[in-house]
Amino acid sequence: MLVIVAPGQGAQTPGFLTPWLEDPDVAAYVDWLSAVSGLDLAHYGTAADEDTIRDTKVAQPLLVAAGLVAARQLALASGPMLAGAVTGHSVGELTAAVGAGVITAEQAMVLVRERGNAMADAAAVTPTGMTAVLGGDRDEVLAAIAAHGLTAANDNGPGQIVAAGTTEQLAVFADNGPSGARLRSLSVAGAFHSPHMAPAVDHVTGLARSVSVTDAHTPFITNSDGTVVRDGRDALDRIVGQIARPVRWDLCLETMAGLGVTGVLELPPAGTLTGIAKRYFRGREPGVETFALSGPEQLDEARAFCERHAAAAHTEVVPA
Repeated sequence: MLVIVAPGQGAQTPGFLTPWLEDPDVAAYVDWLSAVSGLDLAHYGTAADEDTIRDTKVAQPLLVAAGLVAARQLALASGPMLAGAVTGHSVGELTAAVGAGVITAEQAMVLVRERGNAMADAAAVTPTGMTAVLGGDRDEVLAAIAAHGLTAANDNGPGQIVAAGTTEQLAVFADNGPSGARLRSLSVAGAFHSPHMAPAVDHVTGLARSVSVTDAHTPFITNSDGTVVRDGRDALDRIVGQIARPVRWDLCLETMAGLGVTGVLELPPAGTLTGIAKRYFRGREPGVETFALSGPEQLDEARAFCERHAAAAHTEVVPA
């Protein structure tokens, strides 16, 4: 079974959209997404530097636009994508929601624009940040995070948990981290997926009430608890609430395994989620292949990958 995944903030790199925009049709589509989002996405995806695209207000719309571009081109190259399920990490959930048929591309771009702006505003209230905790005993890591008043904002699977909180809390945590773990400060603007983002949830929730949704035609795996969601309103409500709640990517991986995934294709800017999947599924039977779709030159290869793993795509998945 094929699962298509969309990455979250931090995956972007300078110039990553450049090869895609060599196609005039793609360039026109990006111009349309730019008009909807109110940002010059072509500029940010080709000419802007690392610091500029790290800005939450820029990074989030840019990431969703990139995923939409690649998904559109992949469908054009290979016909209907017979994915057994779709999901995304953090803001990547909006990309996945389009792939599932819950919202339109235009709705996703409006929501991600408002999401990015609101999260940046929330982050400006108090100096906050995030620190990756790599390795160590899971229970000890979680206990240490809680003891310092931090939130385990991203649980990405074995050996990868991200703590979020104030810069003062993170500084103390850095000096008293859990034994056997390495700490790495992340270059992000705030404590995403923690209570510090509550004002952003309030703002986006108000807007989301006016968004027309449809039930998912492809099972949507939610970051909230890894369950499979088909109800469109439920999916969008979970996506919005996730702004201030931890991302349970570990549970998404468990769900993929339970559904019998055989192939994971990551939309651009790809590499982060396929890397996690490789580590998670290593040594498991049956084996799970991964494909990191980074540029248009890979579309034919990506088509073959999707066809290999789409055999069970029409199997009914019962929501948990």
